[in-house]
Amino acid sequence: MSAVRATTPSAALAGFERGWCGPDGASLRADTRHTLTDGFRRWPVVEGIPWLRPGRDNLRQRAVAALDAGDSDAAAVLLLGDADDWWELPPPPAEQLRGALGARTLRDAVRLLGLGRVGVYFLHRWSDPSWLATLALTAAHPPAGRTVVDLACGAGHLLRHLVLHGHRDAVGVDVVFAKLWLARRFVLPPGAPVALVCADLTAGWPLPPPTTPRHVACHDALYFLPHKADVVAAAVACAGPGGALLLGHLHNARHPGGRAGLPLLPEEWTALLPGARAYSEEELTDATVAGRLPYAAGAGALAATEAVSLARDTADAAAEPEILRPAPRSPLHPNPLYENGHRRWPDARWAEEYGERAAGYLPERWSAVGSADEVRRRLLLDLPERW
Repeated sequence: MSAVRATTPSAALAGFERGWCGPDGASLRADTRHTLTDGFRRWPVVEGIPWLRPGRDNLRQRAVAALDAGDSDAAAVLLLGDADDWWELPPPPAEQLRGALGARTLRDAVRLLGLGRVGVYFLHRWSDPSWLATLALTAAHPPAGRTVVDLACGAGHLLRHLVLHGHRDAVGVDVVFAKLWLARRFVLPPGAPVALVCADLTAGWPLPPPTTPRHVACHDALYFLPHKADVVAAAVACAGPGGALLLGHLHNARHPGGRAGLPLLPEEWTALLPGARAYSEEELTDATVAGRLPYAAGAGALAATEAVSLARDTADAAAEPEILRPAPRSPLHPNPLYENGHRRWPDARWAEEYGERAAGYLPERWSAVGSADEVRRRLLLDLPERW
């Protein structure tokens, strides 16, 4: 029997009154329990996640054929081996990917999927400085009841946090199926009102035009993409009138720590979203540690920051400071970066990227007492049940 949970057309289309759109903008409809079609091409749906990447016809056809043959595990293995254009490692052997289908924890799954540094990032995302910055930016500019669209959502960390805080009607978009699969299997709460779709933001977008305002976010990803102005323009259109757009962790090309990907200068980032409020990465991180809302940055702070964040909210929604904290009644666990009270960075790369700033709130030694300060400083974390 297949280890992959079955899906239905309604699950694949959940959350959108007009369904998904293909890479060329054509509307999609469910033609079987496991595929969508525009009338010409068929697209696979595995675990309720439509796979809509263009330019990979051979992979698409093989996955659809496996689903038509009733082998959803084979389809999942094919899609789990697909990576983005930045990834330099070959996919793991098919049998290793098949083994991931039976993984019991997020830790086991990222290892079997061969996610390397990205897997380390996912496992420790809940206490890295850029996550604290994401919390502060979101608290200052919250969804406020609008549909949440998380672009380049990765393994769904932000979606999980917002769902646990009571926000409903959310969608996550990412170009890598394995990341969305991790979100569905291990990160999102069971039954979370979140639709996931695998699509390329540099091609046609999978969402129909908005009929109500949306809260659109893209964190720690836009600096990787070429043609940034086109992506931002599409995100503004996706948010719609009365919507919000948050662009987080935009690498500053002037800063030694901001040279990964395709960074821009701060003034080039702000020019992409006129009228947006700008923040420095350091201020956002510090705000979450202090349990307060962040202050907007002036030109001097932006020039010196490692990464810029921008927020434009045409509805000017009221801030929600509670987003800075775990949701009420969420079980808290000791930060896994600590072993017998001693802090251990997960690897040298993580330490190089995050260690200096993380050391400002994660002490070398720690004995848990269960205080509010420990929650603010990410010593106690609301990790997923199957972390």
